[in-house]
Amino acid sequence: MDPAFYRYRQEVESKLKRAFLQEREIKLAAKWVSESIRDKGWIYVSGTGHSHMMAEEIFYRTGGFARVIPVLDPDLMLHISASNSTMVERQEGYAHDLLKSYPITEKDVFFIFSNSGRNPVTIEMAMYAQEKEARVISITNFIQSKTLDSRHSSEQMLFQVSDLFLDNCGEIGDAAIDIEGVPIKVGPTSTVIGAALIQAIMVQAVENLVELGVDPEIFKGANDGDTDQPVDSLVEKYKKQVKGL
Repeated sequence: MDPAFYRYRQEVESKLKRAFLQEREIKLAAKWVSESIRDKGWIYVSGTGHSHMMAEEIFYRTGGFARVIPVLDPDLMLHISASNSTMVERQEGYAHDLLKSYPITEKDVFFIFSNSGRNPVTIEMAMYAQEKEARVISITNFIQSKTLDSRHSSEQMLFQVSDLFLDNCGEIGDAAIDIEGVPIKVGPTSTVIGAALIQAIMVQAVENLVELGVDPEIFKGANDGDTDQPVDSLVEKYKKQVKGL
């Protein structure tokens, strides 16, 4: 048997190839993003547990859009109490209270990441954003979503309450590698594939905007080249509108 690291690489490569077969969905998501930026809308992004990393993936990023608003709630993240975040993401009503302070409109796109797609917080984020007429795009594990039951009273999964969804092509449980002597699989893949998909959508959206003659407003790197500017001018422009910036 090949070494575990090699088998993990093979799994990631295989899943990436499958994920990028979703060309229609990637192009449509990019179209929605570029339309939102063109119309001075915002790109919202959120996730709970480890999926919150996808909100950070495109926020305040060298080569990334300035008009990104991450929904990063400490109780849904891992740095204060990881185990508590598991309990909070199962609470109905929490997302509604959380999102009330965000001025979501019909000009916006809301990306929601959840590997399982079954917990109330992410499902209700999608519902809330749709009530505000934003376009909702979820990136989730489709085979797991089809296998498990929803924990939301509507009995719907995240992909069912999204305007568009993309499959991260993961295994049930996310981990992909069997190792002899270990009773459960190791090596999750959802972060790698999710990051690749969201960045693919972003770069295509940038190209779309350039073709439309619209400034995409992209962050420069604070540590790139010879720049002595500690803060990008776009930070000053949007700091009052974007929590965390």
